Amino acid sequence: MKIVGRYSFARGGDVVPKQHQKLLQEVERAIELIDADKLRTKESKEKTMKGSMLYSPVELNKEFKRILVPQGWNNYKIDCDYPTKYYVDGYQPIEEKIARPFRDMDFVKNGLGVEVQFGKYAFMVYDVAAKMTIFRKLNVIKAGIEIVPIKEFAAGMSTGVSYFEQFCWDLDQRGVSEIDTPVLILGITAD
Repeated sequence: MKIVGRYSFARGGDVVPKQHQKLLQEVERAIELIDADKLRTKESKEKTMKGSMLYSPVELNKEFKRILVPQGWNNYKIDCDYPTKYYVDGYQPIEEKIARPFRDMDFVKNGLGVEVQFGKYAFMVYDVAAKMTIFRKLNVIKAGIEIVPIKEFAAGMSTGVSYFEQFCWDLDQRGVSEIDTPVLILGITAD
């Protein structure tokens, strides 16, 4: 795969290369090493693409893990203790029926967090506008990288996968807040 787009959110385009140059190079190299064409393994069941072979987000994520984990990049997971004080009229949930909630970041190494996102649009926004802010507040990361497909690449995946161009437009319209984390967003495509 290759990087064909770079978007700087909250100065991420300055911060990440200056403060995490070696780590950024590891991530860029991982992208280059992945042969996306070998990962067209998902047969579509959708009406508009029935039987078409699509890029598999699951397999793409596995490739990132295969390459980055041996270099010291690890998933970082925290358990969530959700507050019950906001329930009204004394309501209490039946705890044994609720799975233990958590938040995690795909990869973390030396203060840099990386999220690889081939999902719906809301997940991209959540990663940058909420999750990275939470992990920064918890002193897990100082900055982040979000890896997303460009529109052309997303067109070879299931419907509903969001893409770099849409994400950048929305972040431009949103603007930056003082609590935002510096994030470099990389738009990728198959070679």
